Amino acid sequence: MTKSYSKRGRLEIYLNILEVVRKGPQKPTRIMYKTNLSWKPLMEILKSLLDQGLINIDVNGNHATYRITGKGKNVLKYFDEAMELIEIR
Repeated sequence: MTKSYSKRGRLEIYLNILEVVRKGPQKPTRIMYKTNLSWKPLMEILKSLLDQGLINIDVNGNHATYRITGKGKNVLKYFDEAMELIEIR
């Protein structure tokens, strides 16, 4: 019996992070646990999402909280609509 392992692609990870942040403001550690990522890759992706304007960061002292932007919500909406149209087996 062979096991089938499905490695997540970069797009799927980006969308997963956006989904987590869409549910409400999130601290990076919480995002890390909810998306099953290690710290360094998570921080690289969060920076990329910030640079693209898909999320914002609120810094209060040494605590950071991430929030999704309208552009980030639109990205998730478009991918949700596309997934409804595509039948993946």
